[in-house]
Amino acid sequence: MPASLQMINQKSASCLLLSSMATSNTQLGSLDVDKSTNDAEKRTCDVENGLSTPHRLEIQNEYEDNSKVPKLSFPHIFWLFFTKFGLFAWGGPVAQIALIKDRLVVKDQWITMARFNRVFAVYQILPGPEAAELCMFFGCLSGGRWGGLAAGLGFMLPGFVLMLAASYLYVVVGFGNRYVDASFRALQPMVAAMILRATHKIAEHALVSHETKKANPLLFIYAILTALNSALRINWFISLGIYGLINMLLIRKYWPVASILFILQYVGYALYVVFKGVPSPLSLALGITRTPDLSHLFALGLVAGSLSFGGAYTAIPFIQAEAVLLGRWLPQQVFLDCIALSNILPAPLVIFATFVGFQGGYVQNGLGYAFAGATVITLGMWFPCFAFTIIGHQILEKLVRNKFLAGFFDGICGSIVGVIAIVATQILGWSVGNTGRIKPQTVDDVLVIASHDSIAAVLFLIALAILYRFTNKYTAILLMLGGALVGQFLFV
Repeated sequence: MPASLQMINQKSASCLLLSSMATSNTQLGSLDVDKSTNDAEKRTCDVENGLSTPHRLEIQNEYEDNSKVPKLSFPHIFWLFFTKFGLFAWGGPVAQIALIKDRLVVKDQWITMARFNRVFAVYQILPGPEAAELCMFFGCLSGGRWGGLAAGLGFMLPGFVLMLAASYLYVVVGFGNRYVDASFRALQPMVAAMILRATHKIAEHALVSHETKKANPLLFIYAILTALNSALRINWFISLGIYGLINMLLIRKYWPVASILFILQYVGYALYVVFKGVPSPLSLALGITRTPDLSHLFALGLVAGSLSFGGAYTAIPFIQAEAVLLGRWLPQQVFLDCIALSNILPAPLVIFATFVGFQGGYVQNGLGYAFAGATVITLGMWFPCFAFTIIGHQILEKLVRNKFLAGFFDGICGSIVGVIAIVATQILGWSVGNTGRIKPQTVDDVLVIASHDSIAAVLFLIALAILYRFTNKYTAILLMLGGALVGQFLFV
């Protein structure tokens, strides 16, 4: 074979070999390109969401990362939360939560801010003071369930001791003392203003769907209808249960069933009116504390604590109905005084229950029994808060994120706004409306009562304007102290 032809054949064989190799590489390359394309698409999605793959894993783990939480003993946790938070729990829940967040999240970095916000969202739905629940959550991270108990006790103990002392002084000095009565007479319309302002603040988050994070018109309707039911003297528990169930059914788009349930409540009310007459104001109560002995006081605190969705203001209507309207062992004016006292102490507002228990025990069996009454009602009020938190945050989060239960809780929260609004109106009437309720003996008595009511109305408007104008954590405290001082000049 000529040399030139042999070279041509070698080149052709080389070309065929290269061609087959290229074909194989092309097929393998196509698989690599597909894989690379998928990886690129994932990276593109992550970039669009502001996340890289390592960062996604980091975010996934930050909700469970406890590496920065110090492991502390029971006494150490108790002392930490007693000295850092319990003694400085002034200014209501907003200030208390900010104090916890600034110290444990921002400064000490026990958990990330994203995890804190997620935890706080869960406790906003559950009954109990959120600040106390957050303390117990951090205590559980640091020392397990016993750590949660230590943190909760450390946070609540200062307020409990101070309210116990205030209750004792009120009984020993307050009854019949013209100077003490004058101060509290000025504070009562201010308390009415605070409850009305609280109704607005609670509505700002209670009427928001936890699923869409937007204002839900249905929840506003539930609040209006619950207020209407209260005016018709339909028991609050009936309204709360019905509108919780209706909202749960509407989320699942069971419109016919929800409509039937809505109609049945008024059919049942109409039948009750026909056969038994219009319900009395006492129908708003359950009747569990007609006599303020220890067992009934504990039950009162337990039920009130289980109803404290959104804070203590939701427990106020129930305790008022049981102790003031039905039991009649707590005068309305004394009830308003205890709410005023709870606003000037370093504690969650639910501490007003300690005062109620003290008064009930004192009426039942004297001063020694009063301390026992204050203790048992406080235990009952705080028990749901401790129980819900210490059983485990992860379990609570699963329950709250359940679509059925979340809808039920949303319906209850919307209804509770209507209950608080009705109570705020009633307390306003009690604090500024003595004319017509107190029977004067002389013409001078008529003028004195009318002038006092007019002054109380002005104090209410001034207090309401201050609460809307100033949102500092010390506004409520300064308002209460100022009102007590002003009362000495206006009502003595």
